[in-house]
Amino acid sequence: MTLRFDVLIIGSGLAGQSAALRLAQTHKVGLLSKRTLEDSASGWAQGGIAAVLDSQDSPEAHIRDTITAGAFLNDPKSTRFVVENGRRAIEWLVEQGVPFSRDEAGYHLTREGGHSARRIIHVADATGQAVQDTLTRKVRRHPNITILERHIAIDLITGGKAGLPDNRCYGAYVLDSDSGDVLTIGAPHTLIATGGAGKVYLYTTNPDTSTGDGIAMAWRAGCRVANMEFIQFHPTCLYHPQAKSFLISEAVRGEGGILRLPDGTRFMPAHDARAELAPRDVVARAIDFEMKKRGLDCVYLDISHKPEAFLAEHFPNIKARCLELGIDIAREPIPVVPAAHYTCGGIVTDQRARTDIPGLYVAGEASCTGLHGANRLASNSLLECLVYSEAAARDILAQEDVALPDLPLWDASRVADPDEEIVISHNWDELRRFMWDYVGIVRTTKRLQRAQHRIRLLKREIEEFYSHFRVSHDLIELRNLVVTADLIVRCALQRRESRGLHFSRDYPEMLPQARNTVLKRPSRQTPQPASATTG
Repeated sequence: MTLRFDVLIIGSGLAGQSAALRLAQTHKVGLLSKRTLEDSASGWAQGGIAAVLDSQDSPEAHIRDTITAGAFLNDPKSTRFVVENGRRAIEWLVEQGVPFSRDEAGYHLTREGGHSARRIIHVADATGQAVQDTLTRKVRRHPNITILERHIAIDLITGGKAGLPDNRCYGAYVLDSDSGDVLTIGAPHTLIATGGAGKVYLYTTNPDTSTGDGIAMAWRAGCRVANMEFIQFHPTCLYHPQAKSFLISEAVRGEGGILRLPDGTRFMPAHDARAELAPRDVVARAIDFEMKKRGLDCVYLDISHKPEAFLAEHFPNIKARCLELGIDIAREPIPVVPAAHYTCGGIVTDQRARTDIPGLYVAGEASCTGLHGANRLASNSLLECLVYSEAAARDILAQEDVALPDLPLWDASRVADPDEEIVISHNWDELRRFMWDYVGIVRTTKRLQRAQHRIRLLKREIEEFYSHFRVSHDLIELRNLVVTADLIVRCALQRRESRGLHFSRDYPEMLPQARNTVLKRPSRQTPQPASATTG
C-alpha cells in the first residue's frame, strides 16, 4: 500500500504536533505515532518551558546559563537563536490555548537548577501533559492532518533506494503494528521528531517510545550524528518498586527541596557551592557518588518543610502519585535515584532544521542543534522543540514543489515469520543492562570497550534476525536501540576528557578547547537485508 503527503512527520510529541499545525494550513500532512498521540516523552515533561518573560531577566542571562550548563560546548548561534525566539514560542502556545499557571503578577515563573533567574513558565507540575493535550485536540480536528497511530517507521526512503541518482529523502517505509502490513509513504519533505533514546538504559524517566528510532534511521540513511556521549541522567527519579519511571521534577529542588542521606544529612553543599541548584550532571554524579560510597539503594529529596497548601498547588501530581505509594511528601522525604533522562546529541542539523539529506528535517530530542552542548539546561528541551519545529515548517513552506518519483514497495517475499521471538526480549534486556553498567554516569575506557564488544555481537545477531524474519514493532525498536547504543559508545570512546555529562575516570580533566564529537558513515553503499529489499 502506498500513501502520499506533502509532508511526512515521524513522531507525535511537541515537535511533531506543533510542526503539523503550522504546516497544515497549506499542506497535506501525514503524522505518524508509534502508539497514540497522547503517548510521547513531551507529555511526561513536568517542570516547564524556559523563556525570558520577566523584566528582571534577559536573553543574555539565559544564554549565559545555557552555555555554562553545557560546559561551553554549545553552539553560540544556535543558543542565541533559541533563546531569542523563546517569548514568541510561548505566545504561540498561549494562542493555542495552553493554560499556563498564573499568580497575582501574571504568569507564575519558577526556577530550576542552573538558572540564574525565575524563567520557567509551567502548568502546575504537568506542563508537558497540558501542552500535549491542548495541541492534540487541535491536531485531531484538523482536516489537513492524517493521523496514523500505532504506525512505526522502519527506514527512510532515499533516492538510492528508489533507484535515483540523488540522495534526497522521499518518505519512509512504515509498519502498521495492528495489521502487520508495511506501507510505502511518499512525501517531498520528511520531518523526524521521534525523540530520544532513554530506553537504551535499564533505568530511565522516558516512556517506552524513546528508542532512538529517528537517530538510527537517519544514521543508516547517511546523516551525520554528533555528541551522543552526552546522555543526561536526571538526578531524581522516584525509587519505588511500583513506580515505573516516575520523575520528581527539577522544580522541587528549585522551590527549596533538599537532598539528604538516609540519616537526614544534607550532602550537596559538599559537592558544589550551588548545592541542590547545581546543573543536573553535577547533582546526578553527587548522588551516584554517595550511593556507591555508602552502599545505598537511594537518597532522599525533602520538601516537607514547605506548607502542605504550597505543595498541593505547585506539585499536585507528584504529591498525589507519591501518596498513592504511601509517601506523604508534606511529612516525609521522597526516595530518589538518578535515571537516564535526555539525549543531548543526535542528528546534526542547521538553524533551518535541515539534515545532511535534502528533504529531511529534524526537530526535538532526536536532533543535535548545538543548543545543549555537553549538558542540557533544565526546561530548554520543550523550548527547542517549539523553535526548531517552527524553523522546519518555515523552511518547508518556502520550498518549491518537488515531484515525487514512483517509489518501490516493500518486499517481504524472502522473509519468514519469526520462530524465536524470545530472542528479541532477551537481547533487549541484555543491551539495557550492560549499557547501564558500562556506559552510565561514571565511565572508564575499559567499561566502554566491554560495551562495544557486546554491542558488536548483538548487532550481528539482530541484523541476521532482521534479514530473515518478518519485521515487528519490537524488532524495529531493538534494531534501532542497538544502533543508538553503538553511536553512544563510539562517541564516548572518542572523547578523551571529562566534560558535562561525560565523566571518565581515565580522563578526569576538561580540555581547554571544546570540540564536538561528530560521526559520519563511510560513503560506500551498505547492502540491505532481505526484509528491506525493494522491488
